[in-house]
Order: sequence, then structure tokens, then C-alpha cells
Amino acid sequence: MRRIRFITCAVILIVCMVSVFAGGSKESVASGPKLVYWSMWNEAEPQGRVIGEAIEAFTAETGIAVEVVFNGREIRKTLQPALEAGEVIDIFDEDIERVLNVWGKYLLPLDEFASKTYPTTGGKPYRDVISKTLVDLTTNLAGGTLKNIPYQPFIFVTMYNKDLFEKAGISKVPQTWNEFLTACEKLVAIGVTPLTVDDAYMAAFFGYNMVRLVGIEETARMAKENDFSGPQVLEFGKIWEEMARKGYMSKKAASNIYPAGQVEEIAQGKVAMYLNGTWLPNEIKGNAPNMRWGAFSWPTISPNGDGAEANNFGGQSFAINKNTKYPAEAFQLIVWLTTGKWDTELAAESLGVPMGTESQWPLELAEAKKALDNTTKRMAWAGNMEDNPDINAKIKENFAKLITGSINAEGFAAGMRK
Repeated sequence: MRRIRFITCAVILIVCMVSVFAGGSKESVASGPKLVYWSMWNEAEPQGRVIGEAIEAFTAETGIAVEVVFNGREIRKTLQPALEAGEVIDIFDEDIERVLNVWGKYLLPLDEFASKTYPTTGGKPYRDVISKTLVDLTTNLAGGTLKNIPYQPFIFVTMYNKDLFEKAGISKVPQTWNEFLTACEKLVAIGVTPLTVDDAYMAAFFGYNMVRLVGIEETARMAKENDFSGPQVLEFGKIWEEMARKGYMSKKAASNIYPAGQVEEIAQGKVAMYLNGTWLPNEIKGNAPNMRWGAFSWPTISPNGDGAEANNFGGQSFAINKNTKYPAEAFQLIVWLTTGKWDTELAAESLGVPMGTESQWPLELAEAKKALDNTTKRMAWAGNMEDNPDINAKIKENFAKLITGSINAEGFAAGMRK
């Protein structure tokens, strides 16, 4: 765990900032309120860099000192014992559901704060200038109370290479399964493999297809009861046996260990599409700095399933410790980070999605915004197929065998029933 401290002071008439550098930390002296923020980011990540700069600007603007503790993903291990020990932590962040489900008893209700106006909200209540979709999501997950503020939203959609689509003569993104098959055929005709996947996303791939075949509720039931005896499993097998036979799915997908598919196939322009999160452009921008990204919802497959209006989406989120001495100041910092300049800057540097309704989306995610705007139903992550490690494992095993031809659709269905 790395600690970087940003502490500044507000003096009565002027803001005076004094910086002291010692022992790998950066400090300045403060006389006003001081917040302690435990961050899920590493300092070197784009998100960490932007948040650090934003907090320095926040302190200069408000005189409110902030100590940032960059935990990285280790926060999943370190935050709980720290909270239980009563360590001073005013703000922390992680993904929406983890914050609510793991640290829910420490959360301060935020409805009152979100109903107020702030300097960066243009005279409107804060909740009116951020994504209503995400606010509704976290409020519903918390049982009707706003307990954490989403940021860095994502949606899980089909990310594709626009240059390869244009080269193949695909003039519009597929809306139906038949259009999707036509697009695959055109890509193969120019020597490009349409799809790939890594082991880390096979369960999500299977779950998305199940949602399109039988709907969100039935897919969730299958996962909860470990019941893969239904005809939809055989149907999935037949579809992807045929897709693999036609060369629509990369043969390397069977052995791709994350992130091989992303880096060695998508980034290299060998494969055109990947069912993944909107974080993909950021993850491989070092390998594909000039790629022109597009995005569309996984197409409708069956009238018995949910269509392109159903997607998995979510985000990271800020929460305030109910034991903080400075709830108003803590919320002021959250507003600062999720609206205006710094919301846009965070999205631009991480190729992510902004939270503010007036903030500009990165060009790479312009089409993903349409998918999110048109999403009316939320499916769980991976259609719940990662809730049980045993299910995740048998999906990987049997899907890999299916797309390499070592088993057929019937063999896939039999393997999933075990």
C-alpha cells in the first residue's frame, strides 16, 4: 500500500500552500478540515494521476485538506479491518455493489447532500447533473436510499474495430442476429476473424448469450440452481459450433489466457470484435494507440430472451464513512471529482465514461453512450455465471472444447449438465 499525502492549509484571508517532500510522501500544512480518502487506484494509473491532480486543485480552491491513501485493488483486503479498527477514513471507493454489499454498514446516507447545489453544478441540484441511470441503479440496490455516488461508469457491449468494419463494407452496426452473421461473413471474406474472447470473459460471454436466448430471470435461475439441463444450452452449443466451423470465432480463443485475446488479436487488428466492457480501449491503448473504436449491444438472438435493451452496466463509486467528522466537506470533494473539469479529465485520461450529464465522452466511447442510453434493463455481471466458481470452470472447459471442435453441441450440453 502506498501513501501519498496531499495536505494543504486555508489561512484566514488567503490560501497558503506549503509543500514539504520527505520520505517518499508529499505534504503541506493545513489548519482547516482534513479529509482522509482511501482510494482503490494506484497512483500511477490514469485514474490515480487525475484524482491526485484534482484533489490538489480542490484543496487550493476550498482550503480543505485531503490525505489520499492509494491502496490499489488491495483495498478489498485492507479497508474492512481498518474500518473495524476505527481508523480515521472519511471517503473510500470501489465498485458499486462491493461498496454496498461489503461495507454497507459503514455508509452515510447521501440523499440530502445530493439534493443541494454546488459551485460546479450550474445552479442545479447535484443529482440532476449526474447520470440518472447510475444513481437509480445504486439507489435501488441500496433499497431506496442513496448511499454511494457512482463514477467511472461502464457498460458491457460489443467493442469493435471501425477500420476493419469499413474495410469489410459493413455500413452499420448489427441490430439483429442475422445482421450480425452477415457482418461476420464479410469480415471473414477480407481475412479478418470476427470474434475472440479470453478465459477471463468466457463466463460473461456465455451469460450474455443465455440472456439473449432465455432472458435475465431464467439465466439467473440457471446459475443459482446450477441447472444446465434446458434446451437453451444445446441451442447455444449449436450456434457456437457453427460459428467456430465458419471461422467466426478465433481458434486462439480456446487457449487465450487474459489478456492475450485483447493484446495479441484485437490490438493487432487480427480480430474485429470483442464482447467486453468500455474499459477495453483504455486497457490496450498502449498496444493500439490509433484504433478507431465502435460499440454496440450484443444483438438479439431469440424472441424468448431479452434483447439489446438489456445489458450489464455499473461503475466505481464513492462512499462516505458514517463516522466522519466532516460529511459536508467529504461530499463537496465527491461533487468536485464527478462534475465539470475533473469528471471530463478523468474520462479523457482513462478513456472512460464521465459521470456528469454535461461532461464530454471520449470519442472512443461515443457509440457506447448510445448503447447505455438505450439500456432499460440491467443484467447481473456475467448473467450470474461467475457467482459459482464451479460453473465458471465448466463453461471455460466446455466452451474451449466446443470452439476447437473436440466436442460438438451435444457434447457441450452434456458437459454443462455435469
